[in-house]
Amino acid sequence: MFIHQQKLQYNASPEKPDAVYARKLQEVIGGQYGEITVAMQYSFQAWNAHIPGKYRDLLFSTAAEEFGHVEMLATMVAQLLEKAPLGITEDAVQDDPAVAAVIGGTDMQQAIVSGAGARPVDSMGNPWTAGYVTASGNLLADMTSNVNAEMQGRTQVARLYHMTDDPGIRDLLSFLLARDTMHQNQWVAAVRELQAEGLEEMPVPSNFPQSKEASEHAYTAYNFSDGEAMEQGSWASGPSPDGKAEFSYQPEPMAGVPMPPPTHPDARFYGTTELPNTVEKAAGTVQDKLNKE
Repeated sequence: MFIHQQKLQYNASPEKPDAVYARKLQEVIGGQYGEITVAMQYSFQAWNAHIPGKYRDLLFSTAAEEFGHVEMLATMVAQLLEKAPLGITEDAVQDDPAVAAVIGGTDMQQAIVSGAGARPVDSMGNPWTAGYVTASGNLLADMTSNVNAEMQGRTQVARLYHMTDDPGIRDLLSFLLARDTMHQNQWVAAVRELQAEGLEEMPVPSNFPQSKEASEHAYTAYNFSDGEAMEQGSWASGPSPDGKAEFSYQPEPMAGVPMPPPTHPDARFYGTTELPNTVEKAAGTVQDKLNKE
């Protein structure tokens, strides 16, 4: 059950309107690593969790918090747009309001589509997509993905912090930065705890038999580039993080195997082959007559 309280987690009031910055904030609302993504990601990870208890509860709690972050940012965007000009500005270099908006860096759809409000899109107007969400049912894989999501999100918020001097905006961003600090640390802690409790191990999925993989390639770092410094890393020698082997290093890739010849699918896919068109047409006709579907 979802219950909404008409309160914000933290202050979300700018000192002055700024339509250009409102567009920039859209990235951390509807971008790949924005608040909509993590809210949905943690929700679906919780719904897909197969064990009750602390990990599932943590996912549900953080998902609910992230929905609140969407609300704070959307509220901020609405206020940044509240007194934005409807058409052309004094400093515009064109007489056409649409052209002036583009040159000024504002998002015309925030005005035309949402009536001076936020939208579920990124800073370029690309719609948010569920393809951003990772929710596999494997908690170690998912929570490792969550670490990345929070790192990427915090990096973007940090960049946005330096793109404004508005104290109200910076105040909200400082709160979001702090919460991203917490979330990075909590997911790292959860990753470690999952492994310490033996619920999951590396490599993920740990319950897939490693005897079924080509083990001779499992712990070798092949260098597919001409850079020579790669072998200096801990991934090129010494024990592997999963504790199951020793790394080795090869300065060149494996020799490889011959590539199979080009395929020749059903003629009715109409792909171009080396066969004459008349042959391809005849083959398609025969396959139709044989009801070869």
